[in-house]
Amino acid sequence: MMVTTIVGARPQFVKAAAVSRELAAAGITETIVHTGQHYDPGMSRVFFDELNIPEPTVNLAVGSATQAVQTGSIMVALEQFIVERPRPRVVLVYGDTNSTLAAALVAAKLNIPVAHVEAGLRSFNRLMPEEINRIVTDRLSALLFCPTPTSVENLSSEGMTTGVHLTGDVMLDATRMFADAAASKLDSLSVCGHPPETYCVATV
Repeated sequence: MMVTTIVGARPQFVKAAAVSRELAAAGITETIVHTGQHYDPGMSRVFFDELNIPEPTVNLAVGSATQAVQTGSIMVALEQFIVERPRPRVVLVYGDTNSTLAAALVAAKLNIPVAHVEAGLRSFNRLMPEEINRIVTDRLSALLFCPTPTSVENLSSEGMTTGVHLTGDVMLDATRMFADAAASKLDSLSVCGHPPETYCVATV
């Protein structure tokens, strides 16, 4: 079985680090396409180096642009890449970025099943570009991998029950997978000046 995985933004690299390892262990052939949505070394290269993510087969290098230009550029380049190679069984996408939406649209129009990791997440705020990306990608996906029971319920309320799987949070999987490596590389005292076990960290 061959899977083409589309990544392009920092959170997707972290998720792919966990999932790609499991695909390989299951004997599934994976082709990784980097859209280039995030391209700064600290937002891209460092994750491939430190998390041992397989090198992308291609980097589409779309860079920064408006949402329409970026999404359209990814679609044009990705379609060309896919049609020139052996047809994948599934196109795997993560999250809610422009890369996610573009890949889902290309795969759907080529009649290739889309698998969406982190399906069913909703902010219920359509002023957020990511919310539009989530909704459209879920509608186009044949396999919907949900991180929480709430995300399953969200899909059900929108009439989507086929192909829905409660799989858990892949970001939690990645955290557990790389926690020891992270601890060995960085002394927590050097981060904030407080001894371990005396503070909490929150991302907002």
